Amino acid sequence: MTTVQEWDRPVGDANGVYADGTVPISIILVDTDEGITGAGFGPHVELDCLFAAIEGEDPRGVTALYDRMLRQTFKAGHAGAVFGTIGALDTALWDIKAKAAGEPLWRLLGGRDRRVPAYASGLDIGLTDDELVSAYEVYARHGLRAAKIKGGLDIERDRHRLTLVQEVLAEAGHGTRPGLMLDVNEAWSRKQAIRHVHELERTLDLIWIEEPVRRWDAEGLAVVGRGIRASVATGENLTGLEQYRPLLAAGAVDIVQTAAVWGVTHFLRVSALAHAHDLPVSPIGNIPVGLLHAATSVPNHMVSELQDLRPPVGVSADLSVEDGAFLLGDSPGLGLTIDEDAIGGITRRPGTLTADGPGVRPEHAGRRLLAVTDNGAADTGHVAQQRLLTPLVVDGRRRTPR
Repeated sequence: MTTVQEWDRPVGDANGVYADGTVPISIILVDTDEGITGAGFGPHVELDCLFAAIEGEDPRGVTALYDRMLRQTFKAGHAGAVFGTIGALDTALWDIKAKAAGEPLWRLLGGRDRRVPAYASGLDIGLTDDELVSAYEVYARHGLRAAKIKGGLDIERDRHRLTLVQEVLAEAGHGTRPGLMLDVNEAWSRKQAIRHVHELERTLDLIWIEEPVRRWDAEGLAVVGRGIRASVATGENLTGLEQYRPLLAAGAVDIVQTAAVWGVTHFLRVSALAHAHDLPVSPIGNIPVGLLHAATSVPNHMVSELQDLRPPVGVSADLSVEDGAFLLGDSPGLGLTIDEDAIGGITRRPGTLTADGPGVRPEHAGRRLLAVTDNGAADTGHVAQQRLLTPLVVDGRRRTPR
């Protein structure tokens, strides 16, 4: 089934914006013959094929079943959305295992402290200054003192927006110096990244820069890391330990990230790999419930991303946000409740995928000559030229605009 996250405002990044703030959230429910249902968030790609690897199995053998799912996709590969389906099924199995044990997942995994430190992340590139301030004032009221904003298209605009957020958090913290991060979603070349961050660092102290260049560019990420003071954070789009190994070998990452959509077992394995390199981990995602539970059990968790303070439509979770942290409850499993009737009654649905949304990489990312000042549109002069040269099709005949 698919529900929605209703932000009630534009959300997006350097690649594009969902103007209406309605974002689809896919859910997978896995039933057992004992009447226990587990929930996981993620795609449904190759679902029948992957479910065949776990159907009829004892769901408590989660990690072995995770490897069965990986083997099920041996020929075609498990990267991309397929890995998300594996992660959703894996998370649902962990939910079942903890429910069968009558324990919250954080306790089953060996966690001691239910408190998981958080930072604010508003997916905010489409907001005006006033909207940006209002959004982070809400986060500040929940005790958050660190924030990650979206940027990467204009140095001075990024400086201005980071300063606004810094002032909001500093005032709420009675002068305590807040933590600032910038996420550019792979928008730069290597030299663009160094130039942009180096300029920001003249006046701001950044904890990390996130995905400054392409996710697989181990050499490029290492070059960026050597050229700036801030840490380099990346990993949310890497699907499998084999994709992390080149980055760690090259010393290309300082903050190891993994997305909630890839599942609990993946996070635990990445965390162990990062720990072997003395690196911290930081979960990413709008619905990071599974990874929040898992984060309590690893020695190198640093901080987790908090996006919308409200859950998706039809979803509730036994957790709260207090004093800058997620507080996990005592409900068995993930502590999720899924209201299928509420989800079935959703009338406001996301629009179709468009080229100006955050899910589509802009054609000129990494090759822009000038700053972009209109919240995600491409360079104005270049767009004007493209419009002049792009043929139109009208009534089956190709015409060039005059």
